[in-house]
Amino acid sequence: MPSKTEKLLSLLNGQPVIPVLKIANVADAVPLARALAAGGLPAIEITLRTADALEAIRRVAGEVEGAIVGAGTILDAKQFDQAAAAGSKFIVSPGITRELLAAAKDSDVPLLPGAITPGEIMAAREAGLRFLKFFPAEQSGGIASLKAFASPLADVKFCPTGGISAKNAADYLSLPNVLCVGGSWVAPDELVKAGKWDEIEALAQTASKLGK
Repeated sequence: MPSKTEKLLSLLNGQPVIPVLKIANVADAVPLARALAAGGLPAIEITLRTADALEAIRRVAGEVEGAIVGAGTILDAKQFDQAAAAGSKFIVSPGITRELLAAAKDSDVPLLPGAITPGEIMAAREAGLRFLKFFPAEQSGGIASLKAFASPLADVKFCPTGGISAKNAADYLSLPNVLCVGGSWVAPDELVKAGKWDEIEALAQTASKLGK
């Protein structure tokens, strides 16, 4: 596997579930990341869907020892650079573009781009990427699609995200070409708002054992 892919896989270190987080209140970022890391999910994806996302990444990167913070919903090279400068250890995008591939090529921060069609997967593969986000997973054929890709695209592995829950995560993780899944169920909005970090840690502990 290419070195960028190896770097990304070593960061995730066999973690079966990558929490996908939308931080509405920046004050929640550090205790949330601490709870998830304590529960066995140190690698997290903070999506750039809120105004405080970059500041949340900065705080987690600077204050939570052991956390591996990535940035999600990166749409262009400018956002890629901003997220990397904020301390992101990896970058996640919903799709794949030439601009993003070029930004990733010039950076030490590895990219996990979304790809759902054979053409997109092959384009990523041509760029040297062998580990991709499959998004939106459930809406794009889910397990059946990933099974169909396993033989013709045998050297490509996936992190399905979108519609993944505690109910179907283990089914995805049982596929040979799935290394991990992305999901938000380990940090439900109501528990984050209430500051119930112990309950989130318990959800993370359960999720950390999936697929093992």
